[in-house]
Amino acid sequence: MSEKELIDGLIALAFAEDIGEGDHTTLSSIPEHAMGQSELLIKEEGVLAGVEIAKMVFHRFDPDLQVEVAIKDGTPVSPGDVAFTVRGRVRSMLQTERLVLNIMQRMSGIATTTREYVKLLQGTSAKVLDTRKTTPGMRLLEKQAVKLGGGENHRIGLFDMILLKDNHVDFAGGIENALRGAQRYLKEKNKTLKVEIEVRNLAELEEALQVGIADRIMLDNFSVETTREAVKRVAGRVELESSGGITRDTIRAYAETGVDFISVGALTHSVKSLDMSLKAI
Repeated sequence: MSEKELIDGLIALAFAEDIGEGDHTTLSSIPEHAMGQSELLIKEEGVLAGVEIAKMVFHRFDPDLQVEVAIKDGTPVSPGDVAFTVRGRVRSMLQTERLVLNIMQRMSGIATTTREYVKLLQGTSAKVLDTRKTTPGMRLLEKQAVKLGGGENHRIGLFDMILLKDNHVDFAGGIENALRGAQRYLKEKNKTLKVEIEVRNLAELEEALQVGIADRIMLDNFSVETTREAVKRVAGRVELESSGGITRDTIRAYAETGVDFISVGALTHSVKSLDMSLKAI
């Protein structure tokens, strides 16, 4: 299924969930042919995200709705800014209002949080990665928001990379078994996917390096000091990713060890939505 099909499916499900058999409040209070306009008003400082998705929502529900964008996705915004104006049937605007806000507030919150983490890494070579700790059904939108905030996507799902986590390693019988299994699988299926493996200590790191199949090694819950030692031992032979409990307070120290990537689940699993409203003009 394509990215567009997944997003279309999400929008359709959201409308079915919210409107059901009909928005009786709007249908009972607003004349069928009433026309009007609303504006998306920013009420909090942050990074805007979700404008293009909002346009998809409006046009899917009512192709005659006209959206005039004033501020593009990925742009810093402040209270009082107007991101866009939408004109058309009042009934259509009222029935799409909450879905547009739910998506844009969530995406903008993620983009804002990501931008904060990215700024903390300025001057280092490390890049911020998201994870699969996303809202079910919202993953594509949340990962778009991470990109708009200046971060990078780790992987979209289980299909576009091999990532051997601790449970895979344990069930497979160890680091080498897991890596050899991935190597055989890719050859048998004639697939070209990056292989990453998670290690929990320096001994597992050495074993992964000796096997020599992984494109990237994830250092799981390593201290800053141990991460620095790991970078020294790897000496650029493979990409290194730090992961596990890294916060705003510690991310800079990890970046300065020389790792290539730092994955932060908090980009998507515990963000505060950005405050905004869709108000009638």
